[in-house]
Amino acid sequence: MPEESTIAPNRVDPSEAPRAETVRKRRRWPWVLLIVILVLGVIAYVAHRRPKEQPAGGGRPGGGSPALMIGTATAQKDDIGVYVSALGLVMPVNTVSVRSRVDGQLVKVYYTEGQSVQQGDRLVEIDTAPYQAALAQAEGQLARDSALLENARLDLDRYKEAFAKNAIPKQQLDTQMATVHQYEGAVKLDQGQIDNAKVQLAYCHINAPISGRVGLRLVDAGNIVHANDTNPLVVITQLEPITGIFSVAEDYLPQIQQQIRQGKELVVDAFDRAQQKKIATGKLQTLDNQIDTTTGTIKLKALFENKDDSLFPNQFVNARLLVDTHRDVTLVPNPVIQRNAQGSFVYLVNADNTVALHPITVGTTDGNVSEVEGLEPGAVVATDNFNRLTDGAKVTIRSATGPGRAARGDTRPTNGSAGGTNRPSSPAPQEKEKRTSPGGSRPGGPSAP
Repeated sequence: MPEESTIAPNRVDPSEAPRAETVRKRRRWPWVLLIVILVLGVIAYVAHRRPKEQPAGGGRPGGGSPALMIGTATAQKDDIGVYVSALGLVMPVNTVSVRSRVDGQLVKVYYTEGQSVQQGDRLVEIDTAPYQAALAQAEGQLARDSALLENARLDLDRYKEAFAKNAIPKQQLDTQMATVHQYEGAVKLDQGQIDNAKVQLAYCHINAPISGRVGLRLVDAGNIVHANDTNPLVVITQLEPITGIFSVAEDYLPQIQQQIRQGKELVVDAFDRAQQKKIATGKLQTLDNQIDTTTGTIKLKALFENKDDSLFPNQFVNARLLVDTHRDVTLVPNPVIQRNAQGSFVYLVNADNTVALHPITVGTTDGNVSEVEGLEPGAVVATDNFNRLTDGAKVTIRSATGPGRAARGDTRPTNGSAGGTNRPSSPAPQEKEKRTSPGGSRPGGPSAP
């Protein structure tokens, strides 16, 4: 009989292992391919359903969507001032610390704290009794010495007659004449004492030496005051007019001196801390006589009428000195000016309702308007949606209502010209908004959808 096979069951031949691995890999590929196809299908579906991005000109490919909506402003021909700004300190023209010139008890206070007083108004009164007594003594001494002088003069007349008759010696006549001179000196001394007593008495009634505002009360009635006291009785500060002192860089000195030599009165405006509200307007009064070497600045003093007491002593203000005025220049609102690596530019609105990137040179800035070169008066420029505007983009002009159109802060849409060409404004949307700037109003609003 033939021998039976001794091969164990379920034993894999080593030569068959690579073939089994290949079979398993072939079975995986259809599943991998199916997963890739599903992923690509999802991506294609999402890309097909997502809204297509609107191009820079404001329209979609195919031209079915509205153009980008913007507000506009018109460049104006006007004057603009050249200013020098600095931090200033308000200083009173006169400040008086009223002190007593005599010793005594303070018996009466006539003023109230914070009161405005005029020169000569009564402020306080010191007890006058001691000084009235001194005056009475001086007057009594004067009366006594005057009587002695009168008697000495009568005796002198008698001695002269007797000497003329050789009744008395010359020495007796000379002695009587000296006695008369002595009493004349005593009378003058008494008169001086009377005048001094009257002065001391007058010092008991203290009046306002200047017109101004009274400060807080420093001494109450009933206290003893002395002429050598360090603390004053009251402080009076003049408020009308008042001055402001500020420092500017020495580089501006030639320009300021040139205007002063020409006899021009330079205007100085005082603004609040935020430089938004004008507090007062005055004129430049004088310059300091030297430049501060530590800061390279020179001090200037301006005088303000301050009729409404809007300026207060030791108040910090932002002073703005008008040193020159540029006449008939092109002005545009500050928000329309954009900047890039090449410089400043505006988006000029063309007659075909497209915008063009137009380079400009910015000069003097005054408030919310700036002087520009390279732009003609009457040119219409865009005022908003700059993050979506590009050179050549199609736009729609947003209309707005309101009085007047001007470059000084008014950026309302106009039916003016772009580059000198007249064009009608485009239809306005239903929703209108209005933005306010410090120098005026200009329309604005949310970006177009």
